[in-house]
Amino acid sequence: MPCYTGQRNMAGWPGGRRVVLDECQILYRWRKAMKRKKVQMIIAGVVLVVVIAGGVFFTVFREGDSSGGNPDSAVYVDSVAELCGLGSGNGLTDRFAGVVEPQKTWEIELPSDKKVDEILVQEGDEVKAGDKLFTYNTEEMEENLAQAEIDLDRLANEIDQTKEQIVSLKKEKANASADSQLSYTTQINSAENEIKRKEYEQKSKQMEIGKLKNSIANAEVTSEIDGVVKSVNSIENPEVNSMTGEAEPFMTVLATGNFRIKGTVNEQNMSAVIEGQPVIIHSRVDDTTWKGTMTAVDLEKPEKNGGMMYASSDGGTENSSNYPFYVELETAEGLMLGQHVYMEMDHGQDEPKEGMWLDSYYIVQEENDAYVWAATSKDKMEKRSVSLGEFDEELQKYQILDGLAEEDYIAFPDESIQEGDNAVKNIDQAPEMGDMGGMGNNKVPEFDAAPAGGGSDEPVDDEDEPSDEEIYDGDADLGDPGASGGVDAIQDVETIDGSAVFGNGLEEE
Repeated sequence: MPCYTGQRNMAGWPGGRRVVLDECQILYRWRKAMKRKKVQMIIAGVVLVVVIAGGVFFTVFREGDSSGGNPDSAVYVDSVAELCGLGSGNGLTDRFAGVVEPQKTWEIELPSDKKVDEILVQEGDEVKAGDKLFTYNTEEMEENLAQAEIDLDRLANEIDQTKEQIVSLKKEKANASADSQLSYTTQINSAENEIKRKEYEQKSKQMEIGKLKNSIANAEVTSEIDGVVKSVNSIENPEVNSMTGEAEPFMTVLATGNFRIKGTVNEQNMSAVIEGQPVIIHSRVDDTTWKGTMTAVDLEKPEKNGGMMYASSDGGTENSSNYPFYVELETAEGLMLGQHVYMEMDHGQDEPKEGMWLDSYYIVQEENDAYVWAATSKDKMEKRSVSLGEFDEELQKYQILDGLAEEDYIAFPDESIQEGDNAVKNIDQAPEMGDMGGMGNNKVPEFDAAPAGGGSDEPVDDEDEPSDEEIYDGDADLGDPGASGGVDAIQDVETIDGSAVFGNGLEEE
């Protein structure tokens, strides 16, 4: 299409010089300005949508619902039925994980100076006490025995020779001059010390010979117990404990007969294990229970896996070793070897009690009033007054006469809880806290919301943008583009026929 030329006197420029722009150039700049405004409008729209969405989300989240509330004020609550053992639960008690194992486990370690010649059993074989398990190679031991006996004879001969030397020196000393007496005395003392040294070597060699003879005589290793061969480690490529880096026992035999339960404690909770205390063992798959008696913690045999780490008061971490303890069972009927169970001290919690009994640490007592932190029907926290009955000193539980029902939910009392805080039911929302979950700070941890992402301005493609020399006429001096008399000062641009193309549209590049 033909391009027409429009002219305008730029009053702000020297000499009133005129700038000539053809219509194509004007249309180009107009379209570019419109494109830029369109991009800005799109970005503004996106930002507006994000702001509105954020406001809606904040409003909904602030209101909360029965499954969770504002993280700044939400509190975990537990079922009264579970805490009081009114349903399928038995309340919150100290529990230990355990595993069913035989009364005795015999682990056989290979001495470093012995080599296995033949293995006579396999994993899973049943053995009786006295049955042969494997044999040692005796060739090297027999060679060592022969050499030790030769060494013993040599020492005996050397001792006899030294004794004869002493007798000879004493005779010579008796006929020697006074000046030579000291020299003979020194030689005699040295010879006597040599005899003592060789006699010591002689005794050591005799002990070595005795051990070798005993090893050869006992080259066949027999089982000490009736049981089952649990494992046989490889001789060439022995299995290594991944935690300690030590080789596993060469052979392990599990005793048959009655079972026991093995548990572990660390330095932080071993005080909870009391020797002779009655214990209740719970199945992990159903409601089956067994009774037993706690034994003392075995401090002589720390667990090979090294223990655990815990935070210290100075902000660092420290090691805490694990130690085994065992529970002797009244009966093992229904238990399987290797079965995993839970154990807890028997305080009579398995015996049904009339009414509702709640742990005392859930109850806050102020003068003559007692209350608990309970969730309302709208899942808001409130102080709920309760009437207390009898107190069980052994179980540290109060009988609740009035104020709570089985379907209620309560929280462990914490100073940070306030009335109106959102209640979050532990059974649905709380992260797994172990067997004592629900105690301690019940507040839901506060997390910083992720910042809303903003769009980025798409760069304008300047590839086809004409240069100033192409837009402006030849020698025209436009001055400083940033000054008031520059390009931004253009207010109206008209075509030759006088029709306006745009008004305040031109902007500085």
